[in-house]
Amino acid sequence: MINFFSEDIDFSLSNPHIQTQWISSIIFSHKFSLEEINYIFSSDEYLLQINREHLNHDYYTDIITFDNSEETGVIESDIFISIDRVKENAKNQKASFTDELNRVMIHGVLHLLGFGDKTEEEKKVMREKEDACLSLLKL
Repeated sequence: MINFFSEDIDFSLSNPHIQTQWISSIIFSHKFSLEEINYIFSSDEYLLQINREHLNHDYYTDIITFDNSEETGVIESDIFISIDRVKENAKNQKASFTDELNRVMIHGVLHLLGFGDKTEEEKKVMREKEDACLSLLKL
């Protein structure tokens, strides 16, 4: 089950059904099962507070993914996304807001599937996986 919420902002996806199917298919194609993902869309300030309280980081970020799963191969997560950061990133990357939002949404899922982004090589693989996943999304 994939749920979409907003905290401290007025935001909703225009195609949640399509995005739910897309995300689910990516998870299943990696041989994982889906228990639950809660996407929580918020402001910069809301996500900054989450970052400070839970990760001891004092900076803005576009996404924080919490892996709540207790078993290997099962996806259960809360994924917080700053709509403010996504808008800013889209502008900086010369991408549409929708494209950047979908990239960030699947980025969190890819972390849950075991892909990292700490090293340059991991970042390269992550970007390739994001691009491959985005190519499957038909909005």
